[in-house]
Amino acid sequence: MLEPNRPRVLLVDDEALVLEGLQRQLRARFEVTITSQPKQAMKLVVTNGPYAVVVSDLRMPEMDGVALLYSLRQLAPDTVRVLLTGYADLDAAIAAVNEGNVFRFLTKPCPAGMLIRALEASVEQHRLITAERVLLEQTLHGSLKTLTDILALVNPAAFGRSIRARKLVGRLAALQQVPDPWQAEIAAMLAQVGWVTLPTEITRKLYHGAPLTPAEEVIVDNLPAVTEQLLANIPRLEPVREILRCQHKHYDGQGPPASRICGDAIPWGARALRAVSDLDVLESQGYAVEVALDTMRLRTGWYDPGLLAAIAKLHGETPRDATVLKLPLHAVELGMTFAEDVKTPFGLLLIARGQEVTASLVERIKNLALNSKITDPVAVILPGPSLSP
Repeated sequence: MLEPNRPRVLLVDDEALVLEGLQRQLRARFEVTITSQPKQAMKLVVTNGPYAVVVSDLRMPEMDGVALLYSLRQLAPDTVRVLLTGYADLDAAIAAVNEGNVFRFLTKPCPAGMLIRALEASVEQHRLITAERVLLEQTLHGSLKTLTDILALVNPAAFGRSIRARKLVGRLAALQQVPDPWQAEIAAMLAQVGWVTLPTEITRKLYHGAPLTPAEEVIVDNLPAVTEQLLANIPRLEPVREILRCQHKHYDGQGPPASRICGDAIPWGARALRAVSDLDVLESQGYAVEVALDTMRLRTGWYDPGLLAAIAKLHGETPRDATVLKLPLHAVELGMTFAEDVKTPFGLLLIARGQEVTASLVERIKNLALNSKITDPVAVILPGPSLSP
């Protein structure tokens, strides 16, 4: 009887009889997929994955096992790689292990018991890798969600800019196929955390891009250091903090921090965050996206030209059929997104455009509806496939 939820294993060997024999030995314990073609193995990893383990023969005419496993490492870094080799190829197998491309190598012919034990160890290694990543993601995202929820309540302007920046940075990362996009997205969410220390008047000026006094500029220039202090005790955020340190760096190397890095040597997330944040400021001033991008292009040396082109491309692809309604504030429901800023009759920002209605925001809306005297309808976007950032 087959065990439920068996670990998935992919076997690659150019000898069909070897594959069939291995499949018979392993199928009681593992869900086994076989192929005799390395290129087909790469396709299977992409279209039929994830696999816990990939086992490949070393000597194959189309592509050797080391090259195949190295390629699979790029496609599926969590998948554990095992190399099968003959005694004459031990030096090549040892080199592959030392380079970090494979977890184990086994000599052919490999006894069934030894192969099963090696696969069980590989499956356990895969479990440890994925469990650590899931734990990190859940812990990190949970902590950051709490932090940003507080930011939404304390400083709606800062949170609004953060949520809009995260959405656009995520779309840019997908378009440009940036590795580890979570780093840039988290940096976008946390870039405004230091705003909680600012007086209301400075927050208002920053949100609308209004001129600052010299004294206010000193306070704002210290925001990256404040953000660094606030995030210093959260583990595994070193790449995120590096993005935040460089978010005001110009593409030509000008601007803080005082270092010689420029161009593509600046972290992608920092370059994206700089462009996205400045675009948001111009939009807050009433500029259309096309005009805002033209304005940014005139700032020679400030931005990554490729990112400006990508933003323009995304804007051209943004659907225009999102359903926007005008509703009383108390009628706003979960899942809706505010299409415009919500302000008091005196101009105080309460909820920023782009903010999605969450359970915590619903509670705040109840209080706002009672105490803020907002009688005009608010503009919201209905959830659904047409919704776009």
